[in-house]
Amino acid sequence: MKKAKETVMHIVFLVAACVSIFAVALICIFLFGNGIPAIGKIGLGHFISGMDWKPLNNIFGIFPMIIGSIYVTAGAIIVGVPIGILCAVYMAKFCPKGLYKIFKPAINLMAGIPSIVYGFFGLVVLVPIVQNMHGGSGKGVLAASVLLGIMILPTIISVSESAIRAVPNYYFEGALALGDTKERSIFCAVLPAAKSGIMAGVILGIGRAIGETMAVIMVAGNQPILPDSLFSGVRTLTANIVLEMGYATDLHRQALIATGVVLFVFILIINILFSLLNRRSGDKA
Repeated sequence: MKKAKETVMHIVFLVAACVSIFAVALICIFLFGNGIPAIGKIGLGHFISGMDWKPLNNIFGIFPMIIGSIYVTAGAIIVGVPIGILCAVYMAKFCPKGLYKIFKPAINLMAGIPSIVYGFFGLVVLVPIVQNMHGGSGKGVLAASVLLGIMILPTIISVSESAIRAVPNYYFEGALALGDTKERSIFCAVLPAAKSGIMAGVILGIGRAIGETMAVIMVAGNQPILPDSLFSGVRTLTANIVLEMGYATDLHRQALIATGVVLFVFILIINILFSLLNRRSGDKA
């Protein structure tokens, strides 16, 4: 009976895995099947490196949106990754049990807040702050970066905390026995051992930052031009798709799908680079 149950569950898990892979394959087929022909019509060089996005004139250049996505994502990494990792260290090694019972549900709640609510927060709180700092509308790279940095915190904190707690305690105790302080033991013994898990949390956070749309639309300014400062309005690849897909037709619609292809490849490259970096660091260790 036990063996029969194990066989049934094995089949269930196998089917679930196959369905997941099949779904991803269908998404890829749809994206590339509709996007590649559009890139062929427009021209890869004109599409990737073009500076102008004028659908009414059949001019489709997404270079400003690529740079905008890079700027906003880089800003989110600068804001969210250090804070997220340090918060995870505090939650795992320093936080009293009483505070932990408050902080942990609060962080989980942050992960469940809809992006549109974050967008309203950015519009009401962050944009006026940036406006008072620099003038102008307040919408731009800085506001979007800070907002995305806040949004990726729950993912980074949760995954990194789990990775830190998974490290055997003798790493920490051994460092203490050698005369290190508690802080040095954590940062020199525990964190390197949890590096893979922390890196996974960072990758998931970056993935959310790149793919976020509604919150970015509300605070980024949505200008399809190259940003020349942190306070310039910017349009990301995801925002470009959402803003125009509702009324796009023919080549315009295909160009937006091709933008999704570029975004897909962009995320894939980032994941590969992080994996190679993580593997190289592991080999050196």
